[in-house]
Amino acid sequence: MANRVLVTGGAGFIGSHVADRFVAEGWDVTILDDLSSGREENIPAAARFVRGDITTPEAAALVRDGKFDVMCHLAAQIDVRRSVLDPVYDATRNILGTLNLMEAVKASGHVTRTIFSSTGGALYGDFDPPPSAETLSKDPEAPYGIAKLSVEYYLAYYGRVHGLDTVALRYGNVYGPRQDPHGEAGVVAIFCNRVLDGRALTVFGDGRQTRDYVYAGDVAGANFAAATRDLPPRGRLDARAFNIGTGIETSVNTLAETLRDVSGATAPIDYAPARAGELARSALNTAKAREVLAWQPTVSLADGLKRTYEFFAVRRARVNA
Repeated sequence: MANRVLVTGGAGFIGSHVADRFVAEGWDVTILDDLSSGREENIPAAARFVRGDITTPEAAALVRDGKFDVMCHLAAQIDVRRSVLDPVYDATRNILGTLNLMEAVKASGHVTRTIFSSTGGALYGDFDPPPSAETLSKDPEAPYGIAKLSVEYYLAYYGRVHGLDTVALRYGNVYGPRQDPHGEAGVVAIFCNRVLDGRALTVFGDGRQTRDYVYAGDVAGANFAAATRDLPPRGRLDARAFNIGTGIETSVNTLAETLRDVSGATAPIDYAPARAGELARSALNTAKAREVLAWQPTVSLADGLKRTYEFFAVRRARVNA
């Protein structure tokens, strides 16, 4: 019998890539998603789809009774700006929703490993120079990052007190096909659509601010590695946490110029006033993931941007046909 995985948020941008990878590896895949931001068209044909909200008793019952071997938990409120405007909503989705599922995992007696999608740049803040290692101090600026860090503390608690097998993957700025313009790396989707519209690329500030852009397919590979590799013992907060990125700082200027190169576009770059509270620099030290998970990114920025741009171009052509 095939191993069984539940992917929460599996109709979303990153979650659907994770679901694709497990399907490709021959796993039995179930997706739980409320479609508040995900799209049903993203769901692999081979996966079972359950429409539901992670904060509900029904979602808890699915986890408790579904006999899943692994849960990849990606369902979340993903907009940093919304977390600032409505931190109560953010905490309800990202903290209480996760606790609802974790209590179900505890009651199930079956789920052998839970993999939580956390965040890299939003967790470490802007106080130490990158690349950030997992053990660096955590200084999130927004409720979104605070909620992700809170969940990591809860996962450590469930590991120590209840013996649950938990992992946190701290993503860099994930981009790729199916991306929407929300979340930390939404700039890639925004830029692709602006190129297709023949509009200028808007860069806030001087464009020198850096991020660690990691391709969605590589992130999916990290989830599969985290589900299948032997891991270090449970213990302190960072023991089961892994940075998932490239370790490369890429400026917004470089991002825009690379996209223009791979798309063949001549879109101008317009500069707008810097946005308050934006990190100046961000990149992740991924040595631990390479050593323990035997994982490393395989898709270069130029190749990833080309694949992403082509996805949006094909989707635009299909809509306009």
